[in-house]
Amino acid sequence: MYTPEQEKEEYEAARNELFEEVARGTSVQDLRAKLTKKTKAAEVKEPSVSETKTIPDELVQIQAFIRWEKAGKPNYSQEQQLMEFEEARKELLAELEKGASLDEIRKKITKGEIQTKVAKQLKTKKYFRAERIQRKKRDLVQLINRNVAENIVEQVIDAPKALTVIEHYANAREEYESGPVLNKTIYKLGDNDLLVLVTKDAGKIKVHLATDSKKPFTLHWAAETPFKAGSSSHPSYEVQSLDIEVDDDTFKGIPFVILSDGEWIKNNGSNFYIEFGGKKQIQKDFGDGKGTAKFLLNKIAEMESEAQKSFMHRFNIASDLIDEAKNAGQQGLAGILVWMRFMATRQLIWNKNYNVKPREISKAQDRLTDLLQDVYASYPQYREIVRMILSTVGRGGEGDVGQRIRDEILVIQRNNDCKGGMMEEWHQKLHNNTSPDDVVICQALIDYINSDFDIGVYWKTLNANGITKERLLSYDRAIHSEPNFRRDQKEGLLRDLGNYMRTLKAVHSGADLESAISNCMGYKSEGQGFMVGVQINPVPGLPNGFPELLEFVAEHVEEKNVEPLLEGLLEARQELQPSLSKSQSRLKDLIFLDVALDSTVRTAVERSYEELNNAGPEKIMYFISLVLENLALSSDDNEDLIYCLKGWDVALSMCKSKDTHWALYAKSVLDRTRLALTNKAHLYQEILQPSAEYLGSLLGVDRWAVEIFTEEIIRAGSAASLSTLLNRLDPVLRKTAHLGSWQVISPVETVGYVEVIDELLAVQNKSYERPTILIAKSVRGEEEIPDGTVAVLTPDMPDVLSHVSVRARNSKVCFATCFDPNILANLQENKGKLLRLKPTSADVVYSEVKEGELIDDKSTQLKDVGSVSPISLARKKFSGRYAVSSEEFTGEMVGAKSRNISYLKGKVASWIGIPTSVAIPFGVFEHVLSDKPNQAVAERVNNLKKKLIEGDFSVLKEIRETVLQLNAPSHLVEELKTKMKSSGMPWPGDEGEQQWEQAWIAIKKVWGSKWNERAYFSTRKVKLDHEYLSMAVLVQEVINADYAFVIHTTNPASGDSSEIYAEVVKGLGETLVGAYPGRALSFICKKRDLNSPQVLGYPSKPVGLFIRRSIIFRSDSNGEDLEGYAGAGLYDSVPMDEAEKVVLDYSSDKLILDGSFRQSILSSIARAGNEIEELYGTPQDIEGVIKDGKVYVVQTRPQM
Repeated sequence: MYTPEQEKEEYEAARNELFEEVARGTSVQDLRAKLTKKTKAAEVKEPSVSETKTIPDELVQIQAFIRWEKAGKPNYSQEQQLMEFEEARKELLAELEKGASLDEIRKKITKGEIQTKVAKQLKTKKYFRAERIQRKKRDLVQLINRNVAENIVEQVIDAPKALTVIEHYANAREEYESGPVLNKTIYKLGDNDLLVLVTKDAGKIKVHLATDSKKPFTLHWAAETPFKAGSSSHPSYEVQSLDIEVDDDTFKGIPFVILSDGEWIKNNGSNFYIEFGGKKQIQKDFGDGKGTAKFLLNKIAEMESEAQKSFMHRFNIASDLIDEAKNAGQQGLAGILVWMRFMATRQLIWNKNYNVKPREISKAQDRLTDLLQDVYASYPQYREIVRMILSTVGRGGEGDVGQRIRDEILVIQRNNDCKGGMMEEWHQKLHNNTSPDDVVICQALIDYINSDFDIGVYWKTLNANGITKERLLSYDRAIHSEPNFRRDQKEGLLRDLGNYMRTLKAVHSGADLESAISNCMGYKSEGQGFMVGVQINPVPGLPNGFPELLEFVAEHVEEKNVEPLLEGLLEARQELQPSLSKSQSRLKDLIFLDVALDSTVRTAVERSYEELNNAGPEKIMYFISLVLENLALSSDDNEDLIYCLKGWDVALSMCKSKDTHWALYAKSVLDRTRLALTNKAHLYQEILQPSAEYLGSLLGVDRWAVEIFTEEIIRAGSAASLSTLLNRLDPVLRKTAHLGSWQVISPVETVGYVEVIDELLAVQNKSYERPTILIAKSVRGEEEIPDGTVAVLTPDMPDVLSHVSVRARNSKVCFATCFDPNILANLQENKGKLLRLKPTSADVVYSEVKEGELIDDKSTQLKDVGSVSPISLARKKFSGRYAVSSEEFTGEMVGAKSRNISYLKGKVASWIGIPTSVAIPFGVFEHVLSDKPNQAVAERVNNLKKKLIEGDFSVLKEIRETVLQLNAPSHLVEELKTKMKSSGMPWPGDEGEQQWEQAWIAIKKVWGSKWNERAYFSTRKVKLDHEYLSMAVLVQEVINADYAFVIHTTNPASGDSSEIYAEVVKGLGETLVGAYPGRALSFICKKRDLNSPQVLGYPSKPVGLFIRRSIIFRSDSNGEDLEGYAGAGLYDSVPMDEAEKVVLDYSSDKLILDGSFRQSILSSIARAGNEIEELYGTPQDIEGVIKDGKVYVVQTRPQM
């Protein structure tokens, strides 16, 4: 009887014989007759003219190859291949009948490299197999998923968790110890706990162990030390404990195990290990489970002692919890994922004192995966997380598949005469409790036999997959022995273990490509004697040509050149997508196939790194697009990723056509792709890490496994490979586009001490006592720069014209973005050292200096905060007017923002639009606050302001929220309505009372922004009297902009007054000046040649803000644009209607793709800036928008 592998080999040999017969001229009919022995003399007739002539084999093969190429190189099925040879022969015979000679036919069809190509296919016996598949042209927009999951807010109010006996005891013991605590860990031992407390007292290390177990405990370390009942220091606690003193400081820690009633107790299969020195190892308190489905995690923890009996128990418990997890939304499913991932990474016990049949495990798996399949089908927003859960659980299978694990090992032992030793021990382990470890053990045996029985190879495979000698011994049915086979067993064992691997993977492997393909395409394994047979039918309804596509993937999966494989993998995933969105009984088989294809993309890309070392940018960009496509296909909310992918298609096209801007454009797509990866990593961290930390603490999981949980999840997907490829391409693009390693935003030479921080936002209220250079990982763009800061260096990319950039220049603080991670890492290594920074317009040179050089150094630009002269403001009074038109704007009524807009109207050229404006003057807020109906609000504000004066900055938010409770006086409503209507502006109330309410809330938000954090700290820093700060409100109609821009009429980076610098974004300008990640399109333009703008960088902002026709209420305080202090951008401008966030597609944006249009728009912006500068006679900071090609200026102020 043939094995399945032998059957396949025989089939392939027979198929190739048939191809060769057809190629030699035998017709399909003759072959059929020959094979079925139905040729009869009566059927023999007079041969035709063509049949008396023969066509040489090689010509039939060449003609068939030509037909195949003309058809687009499809992957033909076996039947189609036979027919193609027959049709090629017929065509050549027809040529002979027309009178052509064989020589003429040969000359006609054997042109170019055709014979070489055919010979190559004949050599490999891969007839009609393309070296790479032809990918279908697809509209990428059709792949967009906008399935955003929401978390269900848990309403359950938990009572405070009661401390266990050991937790109470640990707290009491800590208070008793006089020395510092070096390490405190509580291990879960089933229903009991084990405390290990390490302290240092009088130079000695003291290790104290205690348990609430009633069984006798003996510590096995350097000696055997029994625990004693009770505790000499705390006799009231029912514990048994022991103490160890270590005099020698050179000891780093103690490994140990515990013996209790003849049972060895370990830490999840490994020795316990407690560290002495190093950093303080206090077990982290993961709090109250905020950001998790806490009720579910508590239930999981309670049931873990039952779950650890076997995989059957764990999978059945998980099945019972799926409904609760689903009802808790994304956080609930995250809890299941974390639990299953802890299991898969061997952080939890797999089997404890319980014998279970493999078919019972696979049946429990099957039940769980069926339930997860249903969640996948019904809830598209959870598909990404369900895929991850399925990949950790494995496929499972009803009955027969699992039973084969138990039966087949017996057949292997019988057939190959290996019934003792390691194989018998493994057999017992398989019968008792099969697990994913068995896949690794099987592979280790195959590698061992293939290496000519090198036992080192056996252990290398095991160890590389996390299986140590200790783990083999920790199984309920331990594996003590090493394999020891005879040479005459080699062939049979390799054959049988290879087949057995498929059975093991069918149950345990969630991402194995070979088993996933087999499961979808169908296979049959015959039974032998008592061993059951298995027949898996093909999944119905698969796309045409899909089996051939999977065959192509399987043939190329091991090849060194991975590009054709990646194309095949992604084409297969694309073809699979429609089937994955339909509910069917075999859906999970398709999901497992998709997971396996996804995983193979990652491993193939990792294999390609060496190949890409010498590759040009075009190839690296192509690989980036392939990996990005893979990531998009695995993501629930992938709109941003799809638009990045479209951007790479444009970049590749520009590169191939040698467009002069290709590298500059590709850099913007790279930056946006990096942002998308950062956002995805942040999302995973937000969803998964809280559950990992809380459940990990409940289950006693190793700290390191909890801390890297989310990081490892990310590494297991395409995001990590994509990040690596981006890092390879980035320096190439920067060099090609002449971008350098720095973008200098504020070029100020300075000296200061290096301090490394995560976020600038977190320290904006801090005051540094010595000149400080901040290396900040994150700068959003709207922060205040802390007192004492002389430089901010960051890898982040705030816009050059963002609020923080403007304030850095105004404050003479060096501010620069570093694009080179190596330079940034070197700067971080200088933490605490004194450095001198010497920036140019495109570089920052730094060097270490001595302390003495700081004393007389004038370049520090650091002023003593105490010596700053206070800025005085004139108190503004209520004028008796609630609203004024732009013609009535005066310095007593409104701020510089309103007055500048009024000044521009009628003075600038007609092609520059100026929006109609009215204003709510100074003093109106204070007057409304003092109004009798608002008395309670006023009292609340005054009480909070007293706390603020005392230094309680947390009340700033409360003040803003209190201001929102103000009621609008009827006179204010009527006056504002009259002024707006007489100026030609729409009145919100005409659309209904709700619209006026929205407008009134927006007005109050502008008033309340007097107390936003960055504004308050900024005014406090320059000693501006906050009580004297008044807030007018400029009211303008919002222009529904196509683009928004900011202009500085003197280049702020170089100080060149002959050059305009501007930035442009799609939609409203808030994404430009606010805390929106990514860069704007930036350009410079010489004033002498305003028709020749030069693009410095293309946009990478993923989001644009768009709004319908509406009203915006802009802050206009008396504390902006003062001499020596630029307060612009500190206060809020609020639209009446909420703007819509739109994910941007630059690949279809005319400003990016159409050079003439871009030149026209950018020139118009530059000309507008130049005209306004000439009108004022000084450099200007201008904000405006573009609508249907027309320029509108919404505000201007002196450039600081």
